[in-house]
Order: sequence, then C-alpha cells, then structure tokens
Amino acid sequence: MPDGEQQERDQQEPQDTHGRRDTLDALDAPETDEERRRRRAQFLRELHEAKALRDRVQPRRARAARMRQAMRMRTFRW
Repeated sequence: MPDGEQQERDQQEPQDTHGRRDTLDALDAPETDEERRRRRAQFLRELHEAKALRDRVQPRRARAARMRQAMRMRTFRW
C-alpha cells in the first residue's frame, strides 16, 4: 500500500461499526434511558448466546455446573 493512502486512512475519523456514536459525541450528549436499555438488551442477548455455545461445546462442564447449581438450590435455606 502506498504511503499516501495510509496517511489518508489515518486522518479519517474512526468508522462506527456497531451503531454507536463517536466518542466525542458520546461525551457531549448524555445517554438516554432508551439507548442504555437497548445496549443492555443487546449485551444480554450476546451473553446468553455465548453461554449457550459454551454449553454445547463443553457438555461435561455444563452438566457439572448444572449439578453444582442444583446442589446449591437444595441446600439453600430461606
């Protein structure tokens, strides 16, 4: 890649790949509750998907974790 193209690319503003505002805009305007809830819902969806994938990939570990959770629930006192 020629140096001129690299310098032009470096001078451009950062691309927003995840639908988020630029960092400078985020500092200027406070985040609304709707944006926060949307980001939190997206995070929780991705977290649930990652846990499900881990359980499929490591069934023995997932079974052991279920057994430990069941034991905790049986020994829990109200």
